[in-house]
Amino acid sequence: MYLFNPPDEQQAIAPMAEQVALLKQVVRVAPTLVTIQQEPAGGEVAADLTAWLRVALKDRGISRSVVVSRKNDLPLLSIPVDQGWIVTQIPDLPPQGGLFNLLLMWHSLIALGSLAVALFFANRMVKPLVVLERAIESVGPDALLPELPMVGPAEVRVTAQALNSLSSRLKVAMDSRMRLVAAAGHDLRTPITRMRLRAEFVEDDDDRAMWLKDIDELDRIADSAILLVREESGKSPPEPLRLDMLVSELVEELRKLSYDVTLTRSTAGVVRANRTGLSRAFRNLIINAATYGKRARVAVESAPSEVIVVIADDGPGIPPDMIGQVFEPFFRADRARAKHFDGAGLGLTIANEIVQRAGGSITIENGPLRGLLQTVKLPAEHMEPSAPN
Repeated sequence: MYLFNPPDEQQAIAPMAEQVALLKQVVRVAPTLVTIQQEPAGGEVAADLTAWLRVALKDRGISRSVVVSRKNDLPLLSIPVDQGWIVTQIPDLPPQGGLFNLLLMWHSLIALGSLAVALFFANRMVKPLVVLERAIESVGPDALLPELPMVGPAEVRVTAQALNSLSSRLKVAMDSRMRLVAAAGHDLRTPITRMRLRAEFVEDDDDRAMWLKDIDELDRIADSAILLVREESGKSPPEPLRLDMLVSELVEELRKLSYDVTLTRSTAGVVRANRTGLSRAFRNLIINAATYGKRARVAVESAPSEVIVVIADDGPGIPPDMIGQVFEPFFRADRARAKHFDGAGLGLTIANEIVQRAGGSITIENGPLRGLLQTVKLPAEHMEPSAPN
């Protein structure tokens, strides 16, 4: 009511002028009925109201130097008389600025309040999504979610509990799968051994050779499956390694085994990984290039944040529509050509698992002219490796 129907300043001038005239008569007729003080009311002077009231009094033939002021949030009228000042309270008037400023302040207050409430509820709604985003970012190389603390609002606790339950079930499923693969690989050993014994009694030399070759391939598949399980479940602690020295030693070792391998460039770089696992990964990659790509050229480059190993070969490469499947178990780009080479098709799968556990990545692509490029990137470790025993 005060906002939309306030007392009008112009309309309030006439009653105040009448009040001044009345008080003037009272002072003249019965001066004891009013209180007179020596000083006008203090406070902030309302200049506009004072000017309007003086004009109204002048129009009525009353020349008074009245003063309208506000003290302690009360509007006061000071009227000069011969003996001093008459001070009286007058009706409250709208604050300076008028209705538009009041509406602006009112709407601003409502908008700020609504914004605060909206931000509060939006924050509560977004918190579970933030927890989910952080959980996804913290997925380890073993593809498992770390256990999340169940603290905070109810929505966050429910989300953390659901993610922890999902991670637990996923870990049980992966462990069960690994045990199944390991058991299958181990159980294959007995029938493979029996088959090998029986094949030795085959009279035809060609048939016996073919049987033994197939049995050897089955044996390699079983060994590779067990090795893959060991790599995925391996808990060996990582250590700082000079990657350039590790690769150099592997190149020399494979050259002695009659593989066509050349170290074209080597820059010192330190990474943190399990030495045995990382050595197995690079051995698989280099042998893959030297076997299927005729020869392997290895380069080690060091950058401030990562160490890069590039393995190039001169082979036929991989069809573009199949290059996305290279890390799948038992992948063969050319089934017919694969018969001429030993191997179970798990070398790249095992290498990728080892490198990912070390925080790195493997990229395989066809070379610009021919052959295949295998690029391994590992995070650089800014500390010196421990001295070898």
